[in-house]
Amino acid sequence: MSTSLLHGRSPLADPKQQLTDLAAVDLSKTPQQGNFAKTLAHHQWQTLQPAKLDIFQINLGKLCNMTCSHCHVDAGPGRTVENMDRQTVDACLQALDRTEAHTVDITGGAPELNPHFRYLVDQCVARGKHVIDRCNLTVLLLPRMQDLPEWFAERGVEIVCSLPHYRRLLTDSQRGDGTFFKSVAALNRLNEAGYGQGNKHRQLVLVSNPVGASVAFSNACLEKEWKAGLQENYGITFDRLIALNNMPISRFLEWLEESGNLQGYMELLVNSFNPATISGLMCRNTLSISWDGRIFDCDFNQMLDLEIQQPNGHRPHIRDFNPEIFQRQIVTGRHCFGCTAGSGSSCGGAIG
Repeated sequence: MSTSLLHGRSPLADPKQQLTDLAAVDLSKTPQQGNFAKTLAHHQWQTLQPAKLDIFQINLGKLCNMTCSHCHVDAGPGRTVENMDRQTVDACLQALDRTEAHTVDITGGAPELNPHFRYLVDQCVARGKHVIDRCNLTVLLLPRMQDLPEWFAERGVEIVCSLPHYRRLLTDSQRGDGTFFKSVAALNRLNEAGYGQGNKHRQLVLVSNPVGASVAFSNACLEKEWKAGLQENYGITFDRLIALNNMPISRFLEWLEESGNLQGYMELLVNSFNPATISGLMCRNTLSISWDGRIFDCDFNQMLDLEIQQPNGHRPHIRDFNPEIFQRQIVTGRHCFGCTAGSGSSCGGAIG
């Protein structure tokens, strides 16, 4: 298991250093010299404009029972300070009430470890919202969390869980020794609660990140392979597989630098740019709220401390959210090539 950048005193714990390192990569031989804004313009997208707001994504904090090597949040057991308090949770709910967003996407860290997690879920369900819990699976095995599969099922919460691969070695290499079989145990518990069996109110979605410096590959054949592998070997069923590219930030950026893969990976992302992904990018129909109530275009911008930009230069807090006057220009950078490479990857999977 890895150590968080913060507790390892890595310079990359500072988002500014991450942005500096990305900017220093020589991409002069790639299309538009690796400039995301120029790449958009080249494909007739002068700017990346927001669309109708459909999804409220709330990041409850960086506390997690795991410290995975690819984590873009730099979450871990020691991140106890960065956790959303009840006042900010209520501010999120008040803001939600002023929008037409139909989905609340709850993430972390391990969001279930936040003391206000169940309150937030219940409040969203009471409002008729579709709730997504982004779960690392192993958290469901903790003593005080073992009732969660049934608790989720009663509320119709969609579970989106991280599983790098359906084979043990590839999962453990990314998430720590022993993680795979813990994940299998958690998936079995979710199946017992009715998840992963085609019920639209008990959806079980697996999320795979490539192990290494490669672009995610996702299609119907891959999902079929995963379903067969998990069913035959462990009796596990699930509804859908989505594959996400690893973003060149935080711990994965550290690995890219230490392994000598940063140059090649960034060239791969830029050269794999797919204009068909632009219209479906999550930053267009989603707002991402940080544990301290600041507002971002997406979870990745949140981790790089790239707050939403409004025309007047104001940086809004969720407690001041007013959709009648709220405007934004989506903030982009080189890391955005991670969402537009290949089939693309947004929070919902492939987008192009």
